[in-house]
Amino acid sequence: MRERTNHYKEKLSDTDISSAETSPTTSFVEPKPRQPPPPIKEESKEEKETEAPEPLEQDEEHYCDMLCCKFKRPSLRKRLQSLMIPHTIDAYTDPHYVFWLFLITLSFNWNCWFIPLRCVFPFQTSNNLFYWMVMDYTCDAIYLLDMFVFQPRLQFIKGGDIIVNPPNKMSLVPFHWNTKLCYVASQLDAASVIPFDLLYAVIGFQPVLRINRVLKYRTFFEFNDRLEAILDKAYIYRYIRTTGYLLFILHINACIYYWASTYEGLGTTKWVYDGSGNMYLRCYYFAVRTLITIGGLAEPQTLFEILFQLLNYFSGVFVFSSLIGQMRDVIGAATAGQSYYRASIDKTISYMNTNKIPKVVQNRVRSWYEYTWASQGMLDESVIMEEMPTKMQLAIAIDVNLSIVNNVDLFKGCDSQMIHDLLLRLKSIVYLPGDFVCKKGEIGREMYIIKQGAVQVLGGPDDQTVLVTLKAGAVFGEISLLSVGGGNRRTANVVAQGFANLFILDKKNLSEILVHYPDSKKLLMKKARYVLNFEIYVRVSAFSINVLLGTKQAASSPHTHLSQTEEQAVIAFTAAND
Repeated sequence: MRERTNHYKEKLSDTDISSAETSPTTSFVEPKPRQPPPPIKEESKEEKETEAPEPLEQDEEHYCDMLCCKFKRPSLRKRLQSLMIPHTIDAYTDPHYVFWLFLITLSFNWNCWFIPLRCVFPFQTSNNLFYWMVMDYTCDAIYLLDMFVFQPRLQFIKGGDIIVNPPNKMSLVPFHWNTKLCYVASQLDAASVIPFDLLYAVIGFQPVLRINRVLKYRTFFEFNDRLEAILDKAYIYRYIRTTGYLLFILHINACIYYWASTYEGLGTTKWVYDGSGNMYLRCYYFAVRTLITIGGLAEPQTLFEILFQLLNYFSGVFVFSSLIGQMRDVIGAATAGQSYYRASIDKTISYMNTNKIPKVVQNRVRSWYEYTWASQGMLDESVIMEEMPTKMQLAIAIDVNLSIVNNVDLFKGCDSQMIHDLLLRLKSIVYLPGDFVCKKGEIGREMYIIKQGAVQVLGGPDDQTVLVTLKAGAVFGEISLLSVGGGNRRTANVVAQGFANLFILDKKNLSEILVHYPDSKKLLMKKARYVLNFEIYVRVSAFSINVLLGTKQAASSPHTHLSQTEEQAVIAFTAAND
C-alpha cells in the first residue's frame, strides 16, 4: 500500500508516469458456428401441380375481320358475374329491378285478365289445359322468385338510414317485413302465393282457386311509380295506363254479363246473350254500350235482369266519369308547361298593347319568348333550381355548365371549390340578333361567358367595324368586373351575332366568392392585369405608329379615347422617340 501511495504521488507530479495497474483484457467470446441452411426439399411434380395457384382466367383476344383489329372478349367468369343478382338492390335507381317489376306486372295482368275469363267463359278445355297450366305456373315461379330472391335484397330507409341486408346473413324471408310500413304488403304477397290450386285433385281444375294471385297488386303500382320516374314523357304511359283501366273494367263487365246470361239461360230472353257469334266480343260489346251509357239495348224482362242493368248503369256513370276525370288530369299535366307559356306570352302582349309599345319591340319580345321556349323548354330555369337544395343545384350545375367554365382561360388554375361556388351564381340570359350586350363607355358591373351562339366586338372610327367574333366558351368583361387599373368602363361595343345564350356573373357575387379564396383572387387579378396591359400595348402601338408617320388621326379622331394610363404611356413613348 505504501509503494502504491508513493507511486500515485509521483504520478500527480509527473503526468507521463503510467499506472502500475494493468487494464483488464477483453474476454474473447467464440462465435457460435453458423448452422448450415436446411437442404432444399425436392418437391415432386404432383405436389407442385397441386400447390400451384390456379391461373386467373384472362380475357381472350378476338380478331374481328370487319374492323381488322383485335379486341379483348370478356371472360366467361366476368359474364356470369354480370348476370348474378347482387346481394343488395336499390329499388329507386337500379334499372334491372324495374325490368323485374315489369315481369311481375305481366304475371299480375295475366292473372287479372284470364282468371275471370276462364271462370266464366268455356275457354279452358281438356285439350288446352296443359298450355294454361304452363303459363299459370310460370307466373307462380315469378311470384316466388320475387318473394324469396329479390325482396330479401331490397334496401329500405328506417329513421333516415339506408338499411342493407349483409351478404353473409342472407335469409329467405325479406328482412324489411319487420317494419310496420311493409307489414301489410308482405302479408298480401304471402297470401298471393298460397297454393289453393292443390285442390285441383279434389274438385277438378277450377280457375277460381287461383283468385288469390290478384293480391299482388302492390307490385303493379310500384312498377308504375318507378317507370314514371325514369320516363322523359311519363304522361304517355299514364294515358296508356288509364286506357287499360277502362278496357279492364269493360272486360270484367263482359264476364259478369256472360255469367248472368248463363244464369238466366242463353237465349231465354231478348236481354241475355243468345249464344250466336263470338261470345266474348258480343258480351264485350254489351259492356261498352252499358257502361258508357250509349243505350239502344233490349229492355230487361225479369227482376234479376232489371237489378243487374240498374247496377250496370250506376257503376257505369261513376266509373266512366272518374276515368274521364283522370284522363283530363293526365292531359292537363302533359300540357301544363305549354299552357304556362301561352299564358305568359298572352299577358305580355296584352301589357304591350295597353301601353302602346311599338310593333318592332313587340316582335322582338315574341321572338325572345319563342326561342327561349324552343331551346330550353321553359322561360326561367332558376325557378326550378330554387325548389331544390343547394347540393342538388350544385350537382346539376356541375353536369351542365362545368365543362364550359373549365374551358375559360381566366379560371384555369383556380381553386376547384371556387369554380363550384361560381357555378351557382351564374345567370343565363338569351340575347336576340343585334342586341347590345354591353356598350362602350358604360359602367361595367358584369362579366359574360358565352354558353351558346356568338357575339361580335365592334370598333373603328364609327364603331361599326367587326374587330373580333367571340364564340362559345369565350369570356369578356372581366377587366371591368375586377376593376384592374381603374378600368371600370366598357372599352367596346359587343353585339349578339345571332341568338346568343350568355352566362352573367355580377361584381357583387364574384366579390363574395373571392373573399374566401385569396389565392384564386391573386391569380385572377394577375391574369386581368396581363389582359389589360396587352390591350394598352395594342392601342398605344397603333397610336404611336400614326404619330411616327406624321398623321394626327389618332389624336384628332373623336372616336379615339385613351384612358389616363394609356395617355401616360403615349407621352413616355413620344418623349423616348424625341
